[in-house]
Amino acid sequence: MKHKSLFLLVALALGSAGAVHAQDSTAAADSAQTTSAAGYDDRWYIAPTVGGFYNDTKRNTNSRQFYYGIGVGRFFTPYFSLDVFFDRTKREIDSPNGGDDHNGGSWSSNTAGVAARLYGGGWGGWRPYLLAGVMGSDHHNPYDSAWKPAAELGLGVSKSVSPRSDLRIEGGYRYDWDKDSNPSQKGYGDYFLGLSIATRLGPNPESAAPVAATPPPVAPDCSKLDSDNDGVNDCDDKCPNTPAGTIVGPDGCPQKVVIDLKGVNFKFDHPKKGETNIAKTLAEPSADSIAILDQAVDTLQRYPQVHVTVAGYTDSVGKDAYNQGLSERRAKIVYDYLTGHGIDASRLEGPIGHGKNDPVADNKTADGRARNRRTELQVQQ
Repeated sequence: MKHKSLFLLVALALGSAGAVHAQDSTAAADSAQTTSAAGYDDRWYIAPTVGGFYNDTKRNTNSRQFYYGIGVGRFFTPYFSLDVFFDRTKREIDSPNGGDDHNGGSWSSNTAGVAARLYGGGWGGWRPYLLAGVMGSDHHNPYDSAWKPAAELGLGVSKSVSPRSDLRIEGGYRYDWDKDSNPSQKGYGDYFLGLSIATRLGPNPESAAPVAATPPPVAPDCSKLDSDNDGVNDCDDKCPNTPAGTIVGPDGCPQKVVIDLKGVNFKFDHPKKGETNIAKTLAEPSADSIAILDQAVDTLQRYPQVHVTVAGYTDSVGKDAYNQGLSERRAKIVYDYLTGHGIDASRLEGPIGHGKNDPVADNKTADGRARNRRTELQVQQ
């Protein structure tokens, strides 16, 4: 590898990781990767690190030493994390006279930088990743003490070992552009192997108390509602929003109510003035007429919104003034029968007499005159 191009390669790797980060953020809502990212945890973590260096032989040291450090970072997507880190290593310089007695002094490096990791695999399992970092390295040795740029590339694997912690094992190559420690060298390349435990900070999101779901609104009991005030509850009303005053049936739909008193006929010249017993005024058999009147009472009770006009009529026999009074008495005796059987007078108009007017049959025959001696309940639609 050409050392001068390492920094450029690292920059390209970091740029690619950033692009993947952006793509993951955009696709997270509609990608199949969402399933593999189950359990994704974006809390900040702290990652102590220990490891070892295999030193560049140009450093004039055969020692193998540990390095240690610490990083702080977080996952920005299930597949991309970024750490800011610091690490330190110290080497024993070989004797200038040769040999490995290391009496040439020590060479320490304090390094601070940023490292990106681009992961594969599902969250929670063993996940391989690519490591790329840029940093500055502060050198201390008998010949130089200064900051120089450095970069690293590597590979690693990661595994969640608890809801809070991940184990990371990684190895790679770090190049240090140190041209001052030894004027004959333009820099040094070292191999490293490290072990980290990344421990997330703060409470586990999964253990946080769940937000109580807002219960859905309780629908009102339709059996107790009558939105259009037609006397039929909303559960049974098949014709909602009927206009006020509309006569409706049990299903709430408009219904034409007919109360037919056909068959309720009166004896000739009855009722007399002061006569109140309706049964004695009706044509025989009077029980049939009473049954028809009782059906009318039942209909009015089933349709409490119905109002009727009680109108009486006569045949054509007799003077008009007499027939007018007789028709009014006939209307009045039916009116009293209805109110006496529980029909409120506020629902009844009249009683009204029409005399011999509006016949329903021919007054020239006995049967026709009998049919004209009648009372009608005229429904107010």
